[in-house]
Amino acid sequence: MAEPSYIAVEGVIGVGKTSLARILSERLKSRLLLERHDENPFLAEFYRDRARYAFQTQMFFLFSRYEQQKELRQRDLFEQRVVADYLFQKDRIFASINLTDKELRLYELIAAAIEPEIPKPDIVVYLQAPTETLMKRIQKRGRPYESEMSFEYLEQLNEAYNYFFFHYEQAPLLVVNTRDIDFVENEADQGDLVHRILEHGEGVAYYAPLGHGDGA
Repeated sequence: MAEPSYIAVEGVIGVGKTSLARILSERLKSRLLLERHDENPFLAEFYRDRARYAFQTQMFFLFSRYEQQKELRQRDLFEQRVVADYLFQKDRIFASINLTDKELRLYELIAAAIEPEIPKPDIVVYLQAPTETLMKRIQKRGRPYESEMSFEYLEQLNEAYNYFFFHYEQAPLLVVNTRDIDFVENEADQGDLVHRILEHGEGVAYYAPLGHGDGA
């Protein structure tokens, strides 16, 4: 079985997707594609006033991700493996819980027009964790624009992610419970997870290892 050439790592804010994407990129000597959170000028205002800034925040992310993904269409010319810390289609999760009905209809028209141009990953790795764990990790990393995030919003987002990936069928999917592992600091946890990702074939699989604590 050939190893995947395009891996997308997904999960709720604070679950460790960027950390895992960096690890995979280093271990597999691949190109790393990261979301540009810090470039969104509306993000800090969004966490303070979701209703007022949701649409601006959402559209900025949509087009930013689109510009990044357009570059991946040329990746076969360079025969280089790619690891991304997001799945383009997950943008709809945020849109569905943050936009008004009118805003969502406009968003859907735009998203439907550009999604056919987006390359599909060979595997999606969906990292899960309880909301309490996510909140601790967010507080630990201390990003200023996330300081206004409420537990209720994070819980809503966590539920929306689970619903989205329960119905996801566009690429092979590996669901990973990260509550009890530390794939950043623990070499055994990291090695096991990377091995499991690379050996995954078609369909959906669930990976719930017994690890060494919460540090991702």
